[in-house]
Amino acid sequence: MKDFFKDFCVSSCNNAYEFLGSFLKGNTATFRVWAPNALSVSVVGDFNAWDTTVNPMQNVGQGIWETVISNLSNFQAYKYAITGNNGKTVLKSDPYARHFETAPQNASKLYKNDNYKWQDKEWIKARSEKDIYASPVNIYEIHAASWRKYADGNTFDYIKLADELVPYLKKMHYTHVELMPITEYPFDGSWGYQVTGYFAPTSRYGTPRDFKKFVDILHQNNIGVILDWVPAHFPKDEHGLYRFDSTPTYEYPDPRKGEHMEWGTAVFDYGRPQVRSFLISSATFWLKEYHIDGLRVDAVASMLYLDYARKDGEWIPNVYGSRENLEAVEFFKELNTAIFNVNPNALMIAEESTSHGMITHPVYEGGIGFNLKWNMGWANDFYEYVATDPMFRKYKHTALNFPLMYAYTENYILPISHDEVVHGKRSFIDKMFGAIEDKFAEMRTSMLLMMTYPGKKMLFMGTEYAQFREWDYDNSLEWFMLEYPDHRGFREYVASLNSFYLA
Repeated sequence: MKDFFKDFCVSSCNNAYEFLGSFLKGNTATFRVWAPNALSVSVVGDFNAWDTTVNPMQNVGQGIWETVISNLSNFQAYKYAITGNNGKTVLKSDPYARHFETAPQNASKLYKNDNYKWQDKEWIKARSEKDIYASPVNIYEIHAASWRKYADGNTFDYIKLADELVPYLKKMHYTHVELMPITEYPFDGSWGYQVTGYFAPTSRYGTPRDFKKFVDILHQNNIGVILDWVPAHFPKDEHGLYRFDSTPTYEYPDPRKGEHMEWGTAVFDYGRPQVRSFLISSATFWLKEYHIDGLRVDAVASMLYLDYARKDGEWIPNVYGSRENLEAVEFFKELNTAIFNVNPNALMIAEESTSHGMITHPVYEGGIGFNLKWNMGWANDFYEYVATDPMFRKYKHTALNFPLMYAYTENYILPISHDEVVHGKRSFIDKMFGAIEDKFAEMRTSMLLMMTYPGKKMLFMGTEYAQFREWDYDNSLEWFMLEYPDHRGFREYVASLNSFYLA
């Protein structure tokens, strides 16, 4: 342990979760937390009536605080009481916690190693032998809470979700499911994109063991699992990472770099070794501990550019006077190198909406190191084209042709995603021009064009049967639409196209 303190993120440190957090063995737990500018830290929880004086922690070096507490049990709630140099004590959840209370509660929970016995050896072996560039990848993107619910409106747990998803995904011939963020988050309306628990599957749907079972079930049925992962920013909830020890700990101290004004969130300090360690450890954690097949990295463009969503005077140029965040670029290279050391066949997918070069080129060739990227340009052009009156489409053919000019400059995924079917953007079928019968015909042609266009494929849930209503995170998809022949027939058409693509 002393060696770890000595080397903490001075050299490569991609497994910090093995040292930081809480570790329960028998009825005794060791707690460690990084709070470099704290004056004092203690552990509070159910076991000491949340009294900040009962279980103080000791600063053991490198800004790491540690204590050992006996007579504890699995699932007990706890937080760190951190007194900053401003003299104020704030209760913080554990950045490395494996489990949390269910929102709106937000304490961390002790979670003993569950010794889960994986049954996916065949999948792991087959995955290691597959060339992802030469293999079909057809992704079904879902939001776990709103894909399908019980009749009383309650959400499925991880096991029920797996049991319902597997036959559906097999029937529809999808190769992967992509989960919108399930890393623990406090606010349902963020859809999971404002994360407070980077090492914990949300307790909304069960325990960490339940989520392992979810992944295992899908793998046993030859379906890959991709997680939406959010290293671009984090919320300012008091219990979270923001000003963790009363000072900017995980975020840039200068608000011109450390604040996302548009989103009301904080930006990670990619130049700080301990922060890079935290994020890269989170990424590798999901691959190692949960056998995840890949990560879709959210909001990459917001990380690459210092002036993203900022006006003149609201951002700081880099040392060369330009707008690229050089620290974020190096972070991505380090991240992708670490991931491919864990799993050379992982899917590392960048949601990147600009023309920044070399996103999916290897680090050793001077690239950023992802192996796939969402083709946002194709998507935007495609949506514009299908919404145009056919009378005037002859003036819009560039929207279909231009993406072919750059289709092979990166390794692309063609995304029809959740972002494009909310906030008044209309569902995909409702984007089509004309009467209902025209919309269905255009939708069939659009899906055929997508399947024959260069790039891997991705479709957001509900699009496969042409749901007209925009996606609503609070409610289930409108599965009753399948009672109508047009919607049922369209889903059969998509299933046939998917099968064709796989063949």
